[in-house]
Amino acid sequence: MILDERGIEMKKNDWILGGGIVLAAGMILLFQLLRDSGGAKEVTISVDGDVFGTYSLEEDQTVEIGGTNRLVIEDGTARMEWADCPDQICVNHRPVSRNGESIICLPNEVVVSVKGGEEAELDGVVQ
Repeated sequence: MILDERGIEMKKNDWILGGGIVLAAGMILLFQLLRDSGGAKEVTISVDGDVFGTYSLEEDQTVEIGGTNRLVIEDGTARMEWADCPDQICVNHRPVSRNGESIICLPNEVVVSVKGGEEAELDGVVQ
């Protein structure tokens, strides 16, 4: 006999419900991990709204961005290594690698965005 925290005996249906919840959570996690695996990924760098360049995440390289920022691409991720801005938020941001993720350096007006090989799904319409 197994009791829960209130001292009530756990029934067979309680175990089935708990197992179903754990199984559903595992399937959702697996789907999320596998969903972004297709297509060649690249980062697009924009400075002051104009495209500075587009670079593959599959090729390790360092990109100097207008003398104000330095982006390092390695192991399929991109991270801001250096910036001359006072707050350093972009430098302390974690590396990005998934479709739709971005690093933004607001003082220098630099935006680094990851774009996957597949088109992103429409998530809303504004009229």
